Amino acid sequence: MNPWKATRKHCYSKLMKHLILLMLCTVSFGLMAQTGGQATLKGNVTNEKGKPLELVNVSILGLPGGTATDQRGDYTLRVPAGENLRIIFSFIGFESLEKKARLSPGEILLMNAALEPSAEMLPDITIQDERIRSTNLQRIDPKSVTVIPTVTGSVESLIKTLPGVASNNELSSQYSVRGGNFDENLVYVNDIEIYRPFLIRSGQQEGMSFLNSDLTASILFSAGGFDAKYGDKMSSALDIKYKRPQEFGGSVTASLLGATAHLEGVDKSNRFSYLAGVRYKSNQYLLKGLETKGDYQPVFFDVQTLLRYQLSEKLELSFLGNYADNKFELIPTTRETNFGTISEAKRLTVYFDGRETDQYKTYLGALKLIYNPTKQTQLNFITSAFNSDESETFDIQGQYWIGRVQSGLGQSDFGEVVSTDGVGTFLNHARNYLNATVVTAEHRGSWESASSYLTWGVKFQHEVIDDELHEWELIDSAGFTLPHPPDNIGSSFQPVTPLTMNFFAASDVRLSSNRYSGYVQNTWNLGDNSRDFAITAGVRSQYWDYSAEFLVSPRASLSYHPKSTHDILFRLAAGYYYQPAFYRELRNFDGSIVAGQKAQKSIHLVGGADWNLTIWGRPFKFVTEVYYKFLDDLIPYEVDNVRIRYYANERARGYATGIDMKINGEFVPGIESWASLSVMKTQEDIHGDFYYQYFNAEGEPSGSGSAPNPEMAANEKVEPGYIPRPTDQRVRFSMFFQDYLPMNPTYKMHLALYFGSSLPFGPPKSQRYQQTFRMPPYRRVDIGFSKQLIGDHTSFKEGNPLGHLKSMWLSLEIFNILQVNNTISYLWITDVSGLKYAVPNFLTPRQVNLKLVVQF
Repeated sequence: MNPWKATRKHCYSKLMKHLILLMLCTVSFGLMAQTGGQATLKGNVTNEKGKPLELVNVSILGLPGGTATDQRGDYTLRVPAGENLRIIFSFIGFESLEKKARLSPGEILLMNAALEPSAEMLPDITIQDERIRSTNLQRIDPKSVTVIPTVTGSVESLIKTLPGVASNNELSSQYSVRGGNFDENLVYVNDIEIYRPFLIRSGQQEGMSFLNSDLTASILFSAGGFDAKYGDKMSSALDIKYKRPQEFGGSVTASLLGATAHLEGVDKSNRFSYLAGVRYKSNQYLLKGLETKGDYQPVFFDVQTLLRYQLSEKLELSFLGNYADNKFELIPTTRETNFGTISEAKRLTVYFDGRETDQYKTYLGALKLIYNPTKQTQLNFITSAFNSDESETFDIQGQYWIGRVQSGLGQSDFGEVVSTDGVGTFLNHARNYLNATVVTAEHRGSWESASSYLTWGVKFQHEVIDDELHEWELIDSAGFTLPHPPDNIGSSFQPVTPLTMNFFAASDVRLSSNRYSGYVQNTWNLGDNSRDFAITAGVRSQYWDYSAEFLVSPRASLSYHPKSTHDILFRLAAGYYYQPAFYRELRNFDGSIVAGQKAQKSIHLVGGADWNLTIWGRPFKFVTEVYYKFLDDLIPYEVDNVRIRYYANERARGYATGIDMKINGEFVPGIESWASLSVMKTQEDIHGDFYYQYFNAEGEPSGSGSAPNPEMAANEKVEPGYIPRPTDQRVRFSMFFQDYLPMNPTYKMHLALYFGSSLPFGPPKSQRYQQTFRMPPYRRVDIGFSKQLIGDHTSFKEGNPLGHLKSMWLSLEIFNILQVNNTISYLWITDVSGLKYAVPNFLTPRQVNLKLVVQF
C-alpha cells in the first residue's frame, strides 16, 4: 500500500473516532433522573501546563447530556448511579481524554483532567458543539473568518452564509434576517450590546464593524425564537465572546485592503490577562472599480482591548474598550453607466463637481465585575458608556446626459450614443450632524442546580440623541427646475412661483430618555436513558419613559431527543418580541420626530430538527427550521443601499414565513464546508392606505391618484392590501466550500458562493404600494487560494526568529470571479416631461487581493 495513503487512512480513522466522541458532547446542563439514581462528578480541567481551560466539553459516552467547564476550568456533572460510565473530556485543538467511573447513589466524586494539544497534521476540523444543540443558537467557528474570501474580512461574512440571513452588499457588514431589516438585529460582545452608526447611507462609507475577528473566541447566532435573556429586537441575536488568553501570542494580517494585528497574554501569576487588537482598512483599491470615478479617500481605523484581573478566587474585574474612526472622502469626476435592454439600450453620462466628507467616530468603555459566591452561582455587574459622533457633509453637482445606444450589430455606430433622450443637472447638499450617547448599568446572574439552570437580569439605560439635519436636492432638466410649475405661455399674467426643491429635510432635535428592562428564565432538563427533554421558559419586560409603554415578552422553547438509531433532535420555540423605537424609527423623511410611537411587535413560531448523520463514512449535520412570524404595529420603511428611512407617521401589520436548511460536514475529508438554502415570503399591509383608480367613459382604466378626479367617468377606491416588504427575498442560497491537495494539505482552496433572488424597490417620493418593482437577483462567487508557508510541517534551527511563528499563510483572493454586475440601488433621473429613468448603481467588479497571515 502507498505509505501516504496508509498514513492518511490512519489519521482519518483517528479523526473519525474523535469526531464521534465530540458529537456526543452537549449543553451545560446535567442529566435528570430520579433523585435516588443520581450521583455527581466534580473537577477541574487544565492544559498540559496546568492552566485552566474554559468551555471544555464533559460528557458521558453513549448518553445525551453533558456540561462545560467555566472560566476557572471547573465543572459539575450529574450522572446516573450504579452504571459503568466512560467520561469524555474534549476541546477543539486538544486530544480527547477518556476516564472511567462507577458511582453509588448520592456519591460525589472529584475527577480532574489535563488535556494535551492535538498533534494531528491534517487541516483543522470544526467539531460540532453539542452544548448548544438543544437551543435555537448556532455555533460558528471564528477560525473560518481568516480563510473565507471576503471584501470586509469581518465576522459578519460568516453570518451571511447562514440560512435565513440575507445581504446583497459585499461592501457592508449589515444583514437582514427572515424578512427583518438591519435595525432588528441584536449584537453582543461579552454581554455588552453593540450599536451601529446612524447616518451611514452606503456600504462604501461604512468602514469596519465593531466585531474584531482576531479577538473572537466564540460566535453564537440565532435567526429567531431566541431566549428571554437576549434583548428587545424582532429578528436575530448574535452573541460574541472574546478570547481568554492562556499564554503569550498574537497575529498580523496584511493585504491590499488593509492590515490588522493583535496581542494576547497573561502575567506570571495568571491573574491578569490582556487582549488587544488594532485594525486599519482602506477600500480605495476596491472603490476604484466602481462606475463613479474620482478621488476616493476612505480611511478606517480602530483599536480594541479586553483586560481581565482576578481580584480573588471568587472575584474578577474586566474592561472592554474600543475607539473607532471611520472617515470617507470623495471628489467625484465622472460616471458612465449602460442600462436598459438589448433593443432599448441607454447610457447615462455624468460629470461631477464638488466633494463629500463623512466621518463616524465611536467610543465604547465597559466594566464588568464577576462574583462567584458559590460553585453554582454567578453574579455579573456591568456598566458601559457608548458614544457615536457622526457627520455627513457634501455639495455635489452632476451634469447628466441620457442617450440611446445603437444596439444593431451590423451598424457602423454600434455601441455609440445616437440620440439624446434627456439632459440636466442635479445639486445635492447636506450638513448632517448626529451625536448619540448611551449609558447603561446592568446586573446579570445565574444559579445552577442538578435539575435546572436559572438566569436573571435587570438593566437601566440612559440615552441622549442630538441630531441636526439639513439636506436638500435640486434638479434642473433642460433649463427647468423640477418639479416644474405649469407654463402660462401667451398670457399677460405671469405668476411668480417659488423655487421648489425635489427633496428638502431640516430639523434640530435633542432627545433624552431612559429605559428600564429585566428578564428571568429557567431551563429544566428532564430525561432518562431513553429520551432527553430540555425546556426553557422565561419572560422579559421593558419600560421606556419617552413612549410611556410597559411591555411584557414571554418566550419558551422545547427540545426533544428521542432514542433512535438516527441521532435526531427536535426543537420548538415561541415567544413575543417587542422592539421599541430607538431613534431612527421616530424620524420621518423630512427630519421631524413622530412622538408616541408604539413598539413594533413580532410573534415567533419556530419548529426545527437537528440531525447528525454519516455520509461517505464522514460526519455531517443537517439542520432545518420552519417558522412563521406575525408582525404588528410595524413602521413601514424603504431601503436605499444600507440607508433605512422610516414612514414614522404610518403603521402596518404583516407576516414572514419560510423554511431554512443547512448541511455542513466533511465534503472533503478532514475539513468542514457547508451550504444553506432559505425560502421566505414577507409582506405588510399599511393601515389606511388607498388610491383611486380612474375610468374613462368607455370603462377603461385611465390612471390613478390619491383623490377622486371629477373629469373621469368613474372613480374606484382601491385598498392595496398586502404588499412585499423591502426585504422580501424569496430564495437565498449560500455556500462555503473548502478543499486541499491530498498529497500536500498545505495548499488550500476556499470558495464562497451567494445567490439572492430579486428584492422590491420603487421610485422616490412614491407610495409604499407602488414600490413593487424587482431588481435583478444578487449573484456572486469569491474564491481564495492559500499556501501554508510555516506550520507543523516546518522546522528551523535554534535561534532562527521564524521558529517563534506558529503559522504563516499566503493567500490569493479573487472577488466576484464571474464578473457579475450586481445592483444595490437605483439613481432616478427625471426629464422635464416627468419621465423617470431608473439607472442601476452597480457593486464592485472582479478584483484580486493578496493577503498574508502570520500567527505567533
